[in-house]
Amino acid sequence: MIPKGWDVKPLGELVTIRSGGTPSKSRPDYWGGSVNWFTAKDLKSLTLRESELKLSELGAQSSIVVEPGTILVLTRGMGLLNDVPMGICEQRSAFNQDVKALFAHAGVHARFLLYALANTKHRISNLITTAGHGTCRLETESLLEHSLLIPEPSEQAAIAGVLSIYDAVEERVEALLTAKRRSRQALAQRLLAGKARLPGFTRDWQPAELGALFKERREAGREDLPLLAITGDRGIVNREELAKRDTSCEDKRRYLRIAPGDIGYNTMRMWQGVCALSKLEGIVSPAYTICTPRRGVSAEFMVKLFQLPATIHLFHRHSQGLVDDTLNLKFKHFAKIKLAVPTEVKEQQAIAAILNDADREIALHRAELDALKRQKRGLMQQLLTGKVRVP
Repeated sequence: MIPKGWDVKPLGELVTIRSGGTPSKSRPDYWGGSVNWFTAKDLKSLTLRESELKLSELGAQSSIVVEPGTILVLTRGMGLLNDVPMGICEQRSAFNQDVKALFAHAGVHARFLLYALANTKHRISNLITTAGHGTCRLETESLLEHSLLIPEPSEQAAIAGVLSIYDAVEERVEALLTAKRRSRQALAQRLLAGKARLPGFTRDWQPAELGALFKERREAGREDLPLLAITGDRGIVNREELAKRDTSCEDKRRYLRIAPGDIGYNTMRMWQGVCALSKLEGIVSPAYTICTPRRGVSAEFMVKLFQLPATIHLFHRHSQGLVDDTLNLKFKHFAKIKLAVPTEVKEQQAIAAILNDADREIALHRAELDALKRQKRGLMQQLLTGKVRVP
């Protein structure tokens, strides 16, 4: 049912559309200026402020430049596989040929239109086609036929005003989260390398082979235990919590037991730092290596040390294989790697505790941001369909 005072219109009646382009890369004088040049990788939020690459004024003259308030939509590329990236320019900008610019007609509020498009991404994604070589495309004709619910201009502006408040709060929380992550990264670099020492600890750190700090757990035949997965972002979780299709073998007799306090790592991806400390007991694929800390070793400290870029570089150097796709770090090679560690386990534990506090703070901000985004999505659904009207 169409709300009173609203209408259903195809996008083609609301906007004029234009393609972008790429100035000559052989002209250095076209690049490195102050004019944004947006590509797929820059379309990460609804408000477009900065692009990775920028044009000079001369380069802008040879490109398509749009004014603030222009909507950009990705219409070609692999970025369309899981999303329909779009945003509104905050300043004068250019864009490449994979992106289309939408110029709102008179009586159409550009930011309202952006929210309306974002709220119907699920329908727009159905318009995406795939070429024979796998490139995704959103054809201009199909996009212009996409229908939207449109209220009167004054209500468009009111709805955009409400949702803009959520955008502003969301951006502030995201900025805080980014700052906390950078601070935590800098703190980890100093504490885990011994460049900053905690009060009360003065003994020198000593290099030690990882084989002296860990032993390998090779317990198999525990099919009574739950199946776990080691992930790069969530740590070690029950396999059933993952949305991915279960590709594990039905015969679990060769699967390895992992216990609380163990560190598990992906033998084929340790050169990328894919490892985690387990708080669960279960079994994992034999594609993983399970390390049990020896006495006097804090696993919480060590797993954080393993995630430092310098340590990951060492894992890459010691991995065996001709190319990255075939690299593996079996325990016998892992065991020969030397790392400098505190000789006192209490210092290891104190460093881990500080970084754990920082991780918990980041997790709280992440949860706050996720809740804010869910609330905004729900409000968009209500406001942009006219189920809830702005007074």
